[in-house]
Amino acid sequence: MTWLVTGGAGYIGGHVVAALRAAGLPAVVLDDLSTGSLARVPADVPVLTVALHDFDAVLAGLRDHEVTGVIHLAAKKAVGESVERPLYYYRENVGGFEVLLRAIRSAGVSRLLLSSSASVYGNPDQDQVTEDLPLRPLSPYGQTKTVCEWMVAAAHQAYELGYVTLRYFNVVGAASRELADTGVFNLVPLALQAISAGRQPLVFGADYPTRDGTCIRDYVDVRDVADAHVAAARLLDAGKPAAVYNVGRGEGFTVKEVLAAIDRVTGMDVGYQVVDRRPGDPTSYCAAVDKIERELGWTARYTLDDMVASAWAAWPKP
Repeated sequence: MTWLVTGGAGYIGGHVVAALRAAGLPAVVLDDLSTGSLARVPADVPVLTVALHDFDAVLAGLRDHEVTGVIHLAAKKAVGESVERPLYYYRENVGGFEVLLRAIRSAGVSRLLLSSSASVYGNPDQDQVTEDLPLRPLSPYGQTKTVCEWMVAAAHQAYELGYVTLRYFNVVGAASRELADTGVFNLVPLALQAISAGRQPLVFGADYPTRDGTCIRDYVDVRDVADAHVAAARLLDAGKPAAVYNVGRGEGFTVKEVLAAIDRVTGMDVGYQVVDRRPGDPTSYCAAVDKIERELGWTARYTLDDMVASAWAAWPKP
């Protein structure tokens, strides 16, 4: 069993490749390196420096490495940028996935693990978000993830493609400095970047209807997320399921609570600056995780302070 990991030189992808290798599952990385780094990929893991839109190159990679399953993580993921450049996000995320699905079918690959996002839920009106809620994304990024979910479900119906979709909540932390999150899209790396530059972190809106006025998110350690991929890969190895799972801790923290954790871990008290809300940001969401615990035997292990501590340890210091 060989797994092709698209976006395997990225932040989450690098951790997934490491977890696959630790579990004895061979991996091949496909990454155009537009945001990924070869430093995240072990030297003995083959890397295909290929654009996902290049059907012939993707198909050749699947065949040359005798790939039997694909883990698809490659995507553009900045919510704010997606609002400003929606067509670009549709081209990259939806168009690239369409090419990948065609290549998978042509190569006879029967297993796909799709990286999705809690953004597909939009702004649900309940604290615990279950997998069966209607998908009502607020941003073009969330819309592209929703469309990709529809596409893989349609491929399952038409071609009997076995799939698992993992809807990540807010991914934090790092297993090592080489695997650090350098994308600076999410709260923790944004805050660490500001602290390293001697600035106060920004809080995008403090007038939400929450316990301290700031958004609530479910944060999950990237090492736990990588382990969830291994559990899902083993499920796919056992057959051709059609399953969707939330990947989170099952509890939410406000922006101010995360910043307080950063203060605890770093030993600093840098404060914060409140600015206007960002378009497309929902008020609150937290994962219901009983399904993934029950069916895959997966449970998040790391606490918020654990996540922040690992992110800070891996963050480049002046």
